Amino acid sequence: MSDWINIVEVGPRDGLQSEPYTIPTSIKIELIDRLGQAGLKTIETTSFVSDRAIPQLSDAEAVYDQLNRREGVIYPALVPNERGYERARSAGIDHIAIFTAASEAFNQHNINCSIEESMARFAPVVSRAREDGVAVRGYVSTVMGCPYQGEVPLSDVVRVAEALFEAGCHEVSLGDTIGVGTARQAQSVIRAVAQSIPIEQLAIHFHDTYGQALANIFACLELGIETVDSSVAGLGGCPYARGATGNVATEDVVYMLHGMGLKTGIDLYDLAQTGRWIAAELGRPHSRAGQAILKRQR
Repeated sequence: MSDWINIVEVGPRDGLQSEPYTIPTSIKIELIDRLGQAGLKTIETTSFVSDRAIPQLSDAEAVYDQLNRREGVIYPALVPNERGYERARSAGIDHIAIFTAASEAFNQHNINCSIEESMARFAPVVSRAREDGVAVRGYVSTVMGCPYQGEVPLSDVVRVAEALFEAGCHEVSLGDTIGVGTARQAQSVIRAVAQSIPIEQLAIHFHDTYGQALANIFACLELGIETVDSSVAGLGGCPYARGATGNVATEDVVYMLHGMGLKTGIDLYDLAQTGRWIAAELGRPHSRAGQAILKRQR
């Protein structure tokens, strides 16, 4: 187990994309700034998708234009295709993420194409990113279960992860999109994928539908995973995944890691304050760990 764990904060993108009402751009920018102040070094900021697909993120250019970029902080954006890549580059972005699923059924519901078609769609994006010196991260959704097809064969997870890695992704994030996985299953996924992709280039992205995310994260850390995706205040939920609740809360993850003597570079108290603030702005309850942290004296 590594002494240092990298946290990829996905709250401003994955956390906010499913909110039912339009969130002002100013709130998004303040959230990103507060997260940077708390010590987060990778903050996934938005997605350059079609306004019709996810109206909540239609202000992607405005967010980047007004962003107070901190030195040493990476602000990646999700891009769905070449058009999204061009918009991202025009906004001055040099870290992007692409995404597909291990489930054919989920891909059809999510991006209206097969896995093979999605990879073909991303090929020119990755090629252009390589030419431009842009770092590319790859997401694989539904690695431990799909809301439409149910069980997802492990061989499909491996095949899709390998395809993203071979295409040029410097890191592949494995996502339990509907939060149905358990610790042993999580380890099985990591062991299988790590046979062909170096474990230091793998990340995990777990939702907490059944309260298993922290246990699953710990199980993966035991195998050598060094990068964990999470969302402040546990915000999130995939708009295309029936029954999916929020991501695991960043406060909960950092509390667990610090309690284990591991380092993140994050100020837990400042993070908890940020979680309380955004939860109040959205009219949502704060995470239990966040509430407890704020009750204690610094």
